[in-house]
Amino acid sequence: MNCKTVTKILSDTAYVRIGGTSAEKQCAEYLKSACEQSGLNASIEPFPITMYDIKCAKLTVDGKEITCAGYGGAGMGTVSASLYYLQSTDAHSLKKCKDKIVLVDKAVGYKLYDMLLENGAKGFITFNGSIYYADRDILEKEIRFEAEALIPAVNINIDDAIDIVRRESKFAEITLEYESYIGESNNVILDIKGETDETVVISAHYDSTPFSVGAYDNMSSCIGLLYLEEYFSQKPLRRNIRLLWCGSEERGLLGSLEYCRLHKNELKNTVLNINLDMLGSVLGEFAAFSCANEEMKDFFEKFFKKHRFPASVRYAIRSSDSNSFVHYGVPAVSFARYAPSGASAIHTRYDTAKTVCPKQLLKDMKIIAKYAEYIANTPAFSFPIDISEKIKDEVSDYMKRRKL
Repeated sequence: MNCKTVTKILSDTAYVRIGGTSAEKQCAEYLKSACEQSGLNASIEPFPITMYDIKCAKLTVDGKEITCAGYGGAGMGTVSASLYYLQSTDAHSLKKCKDKIVLVDKAVGYKLYDMLLENGAKGFITFNGSIYYADRDILEKEIRFEAEALIPAVNINIDDAIDIVRRESKFAEITLEYESYIGESNNVILDIKGETDETVVISAHYDSTPFSVGAYDNMSSCIGLLYLEEYFSQKPLRRNIRLLWCGSEERGLLGSLEYCRLHKNELKNTVLNINLDMLGSVLGEFAAFSCANEEMKDFFEKFFKKHRFPASVRYAIRSSDSNSFVHYGVPAVSFARYAPSGASAIHTRYDTAKTVCPKQLLKDMKIIAKYAEYIANTPAFSFPIDISEKIKDEVSDYMKRRKL
């Protein structure tokens, strides 16, 4: 693989590919075809996914209609109430949520959602965007966790959120109606055979968020898997390598979770998951995560020092497909190159090929390939490949009450 190939793939896939849509399927077919051009057969593995068709999402604040997008999986109907801006989740502030529609400036996970319910909120409003962006993009969102009760929710642009607070707006009304149905997402799988029954699964997600063509997050890593296909296709391997392009990661790691469910019997022979998520940025620090144990972190430090490769090493989980494997009992590691603030903007229309440097991406993949080759070919490891209690606890909290 060379820089010209990287640039072509980024160009070929420069379209929005939301999980469960025809565009995501188009990209799955593209990746399968790219594998076959190298003479290896990849397969597409479909799986069901809940989709939401928002019929009506309406927000009125003090008699003025505010453009909004709805939350799939939230409560449906119309609610009217006083408007309250929740600036902090201290007990005194939360008590003021009672019988209010609450404007929230944080991501609403299950913990904050429970706080809103317990304190009597009738609905909530979130926002996305940046005051420095010219666009007025508003993301449709969804409730990804099990909840005892559902309340209506909408999402707005940050400029409108600022205006609502600045005006000290008093009253709001939310109307939300949608239909849910079962759609289809897809994983793409390519096997490179080794000599034993043991397997190393190397994963990256290929879907994107609304408005985003996802060049950095995460077509960069999908190209990385194609690099590994070339790298390992002509090499002798002790362990099998399975390359896994995951669908619907941006909708809650759905592709990797479904892979682990469908292949549960195979996971007992899966030695390690190596996950790639955001690589090759023009600026930024390379980061290696041990989502396994502290010994793996120590190994990374020695490994990068040996190869004189600048990297940050962390003993923690990250919000990516590696969590699905750990959740199912498979140790994992994860690699990224984190672009500094201002040099990238993931989950927006600004995540384009401009963020990705083909030459840097190939450098990142060269060191990742060396690590993967060590894992694939070492007869016996000098350190345990298992999951520490710390990592188990972090993943357990991350997965808590998710709609798995």
